[in-house]
Amino acid sequence: MADERNFRLEVITPERVFYEGDVNMVEFNTTEGEIGVYRGHVPMTVIINPGVLTISEADRARNAALHAGFVEILQDKVTVLAEIVEWPDEIDKARAEAAKARAEERLRTKTPETDIMRAETALQRAIARINVLS
Repeated sequence: MADERNFRLEVITPERVFYEGDVNMVEFNTTEGEIGVYRGHVPMTVIINPGVLTISEADRARNAALHAGFVEILQDKVTVLAEIVEWPDEIDKARAEAAKARAEERLRTKTPETDIMRAETALQRAIARINVLS
């Protein structure tokens, strides 16, 4: 018998269905801050901010790096439409650390030509990748 506290979670990218299953809770970052969603949540649509996606299943929690997109929250289903989502085994730690160092350097030595928002987003994505590996 299905647990009545669970809801359906779908995480979809342009390349694949990243995750599909019944979960107890999902947590992720939005442009407004971190959010945790349980069954029966108030319906809404939110914009993703780079960070860790935590998927709480009945017997375990799984983390992934979530980079950008939108989330539709309904009372019994959550759909994540993401640009990129990565499981820890899909992340190259050295590459993520190098990307973090590059973004920090761009922000530290910014010039009038520096795209600050792009550098900040690159930094957030690198940090999300590193945090998923921790």
